[in-house]
Amino acid sequence: MLQALKKPLPSPSLSSNIRVVKPPETLFNQSGFEQGYRQTCNLLLSQTQSRSLPKGLQLHAHIIKSGLQTLPLVSHHLINLYSKCQLPLLSRQIFDETPRKSATTWSSIISSFAQNELPCLAIEYFRRMLGEHVHPDDHIFPSATKSCGILGRIDVGGSIHCLVVKTGYDGDVFVGSSLVDMYAKCGDLKIARKVFDEMPERNVVSWSGMIYGYTQYGEDEEALRLFKQALCTDLKVNDFTLSSVIRVCGDSTLLELGKQIHGLCVKTNFELSSFVGSSLISLYARCGVVEAAYQVFEEVPVRNLGTWNAMLIACAQHAHTNKVLDLFKEMGSFGMKPNFITFLGVLYACSHAGLVEKGKYFFELMKEYGIEPGPQHYSSLVDLLGRSGKLLEAVSIIEKMPIAPTESILAALLTGCRIHGNTELAAYTADKVTELGSMSSGMHVLISNAYAAAERWEDAAKARKKLRDLGVKKETGLSWVEVGNMVHTFTSGDVCHSRTKEIYQKLEELGEEMEQVGYVADTSFVLQDVDGIEKSQKIRYHSERLAIAFGMITFPPDRPIRVMKNLRVCGDCHTAIKFMSKCSGRVIIVRDNNRFHRFEDGKCSCGDYW
Repeated sequence: MLQALKKPLPSPSLSSNIRVVKPPETLFNQSGFEQGYRQTCNLLLSQTQSRSLPKGLQLHAHIIKSGLQTLPLVSHHLINLYSKCQLPLLSRQIFDETPRKSATTWSSIISSFAQNELPCLAIEYFRRMLGEHVHPDDHIFPSATKSCGILGRIDVGGSIHCLVVKTGYDGDVFVGSSLVDMYAKCGDLKIARKVFDEMPERNVVSWSGMIYGYTQYGEDEEALRLFKQALCTDLKVNDFTLSSVIRVCGDSTLLELGKQIHGLCVKTNFELSSFVGSSLISLYARCGVVEAAYQVFEEVPVRNLGTWNAMLIACAQHAHTNKVLDLFKEMGSFGMKPNFITFLGVLYACSHAGLVEKGKYFFELMKEYGIEPGPQHYSSLVDLLGRSGKLLEAVSIIEKMPIAPTESILAALLTGCRIHGNTELAAYTADKVTELGSMSSGMHVLISNAYAAAERWEDAAKARKKLRDLGVKKETGLSWVEVGNMVHTFTSGDVCHSRTKEIYQKLEELGEEMEQVGYVADTSFVLQDVDGIEKSQKIRYHSERLAIAFGMITFPPDRPIRVMKNLRVCGDCHTAIKFMSKCSGRVIIVRDNNRFHRFEDGKCSCGDYW
């Protein structure tokens, strides 16, 4: 018995009988850490949504002090905070200091670069991510393809597309939408449409991207057809979709359709969007209803730079020069910094109003805003000087500017020479243009006209022959009038319209009335080696005159006649339309390829300076 008592007792199992109890303060610290971690993440999200940089910086300092900055999710939120505050380089600093980089962290930094117009860095970090064997997902792919679209790098975008297919994300609606947008922005509408058609599911981004692509490359009919198809699928369109379609209406001067889409904007509560507002301003301005453009501008509650530029350009096109200058001042009072487009609009307004000193002032002012004048700005300056008769000063600008003269710059000088009858300088400039090599069909015509005005018929014929040899066709002069949802188009001497007899009869009646009050045809604008009678017949039935006569027999007397034209209105037609407005008592609005002319009671809004 005693021996049995001496035997050692069996050891109790530690796992079943012993509990390791942490001190109460340790439990409290862990709980407090988790609570602080969650609270920090929530606060970061809140500051990111409100884009509150000062509070975000204070919170960042607290994160560093508490040692939370090493956690991947906190780094992710910090990267997003600085990205939304448009500080992507601070986002990169956070990323570089993060010891453990998850797929979410990579996604955040690539998105930050893509959203803040640093596409090269976005692509670079995407490559680095692949080198670290991190697999891209449905958040990373769209940022990478967006960057390719910004850069126009369809080769890199195509490689990413291959990786999308390889990783099985080609069926994802967000990735597919980004691919459509990328190919559309790179100009390959065929592949963009193929990707779009093959998507198993489409959202508003994919529809908008495809519509925008057609809009960008002048496929207006296809853009409208796709928009109609989108509406038939009960798609809830957004402001980006609507602004793209309104832009189509503006480019095609489809006023009635534009009004209908404006109604849809009101119905869907997007009429107050700055993007839609900018497009509506351009629509009404391009269609000759500048009063409606003013109204839209006043009703947009938050105006971005695009809205200001749209209104400024609308005023410039309609010869509201004082309003252009007032808007430029007003922009500054709202803290809006002008960009290169703003200055283009102001220079255009000064050029077409003959404000030489003002134009020079604004040209120099660009540099104070850190904007280096580009070819378009120099073209506007040369146009300003050329139109005002300062041709030698315009030549001096061309000789001293830091860039090589472009086609548009020399075309501006040629226009000035034509206006002021300096045929010698025009012919000399035409010789210089030919040294550029390839040029547009319009430039070939300008050169031919310059030689013809100088009576260098042989050189004029050579210029036109070169145009034919290159297989480039001269753009046909067209004028059109919209009646309801139908556009009636006319060419010079057109006899194809169903109301041709009435149109020509109206022109005959107008012609007699015009001659009685002093109109005499100026046949010098017919730059062809033909006799005077034939010149008179050619100029009498130019497309804009036919369109105006059609408008007179179609619209009631109190309705303005709006005529759109793809080429510049000739000097004699400009004079003739003034007489037409005086004899008929009608308001006639003509938009050529340069500006708007409002004819009323024998006067034009351009003041004969265009």
